[in-house]
Amino acid sequence: MADLRIKAYSAATLVFALDRLTKWLIESRVSETDVFRVIPGVFEIVHSENRGVAFGIFNDSTFEWRTALLVLVSAIAVVAVSIILWNPRRLDRPSMWALTLVLGGAAGNVFDRLVYGRVTDFLQVYLGSYPWPTFNVADSAIVIGSIVLLLAQMKPRRQAANVP
Repeated sequence: MADLRIKAYSAATLVFALDRLTKWLIESRVSETDVFRVIPGVFEIVHSENRGVAFGIFNDSTFEWRTALLVLVSAIAVVAVSIILWNPRRLDRPSMWALTLVLGGAAGNVFDRLVYGRVTDFLQVYLGSYPWPTFNVADSAIVIGSIVLLLAQMKPRRQAANVP
């Protein structure tokens, strides 16, 4: 069990490190006016700062406790997922890896909110002419992990037969 736990926490740490590395690269090398068109009309690298939550919700809020509240809620989520992953054998493999992605991503974003009071986003995708809200590696890990977790929970479970 300890081996599986080490793998889960190591993978979450890797997601966290990849998120921090990519944000550092953007923060140190891309100005907020730069736009790098990777696939014109589909995908760009930009530099955006988000003081709110997903999709920029609460980004323009003047609530003085906004950052503290977001850090608190995010930290509670990180602790809760860490506790669930402490005994990974209780989870099926897809759920364990999904929660690992969620943990790494949530830790990356809570770190940014705690240290900088904001999150750096830089991946810009377009759906036709509609720009999807800018996101980062941590956001991607959280979304992918959440989708995998949802799909894992929807999978039918085998039940023991009613044998007298």
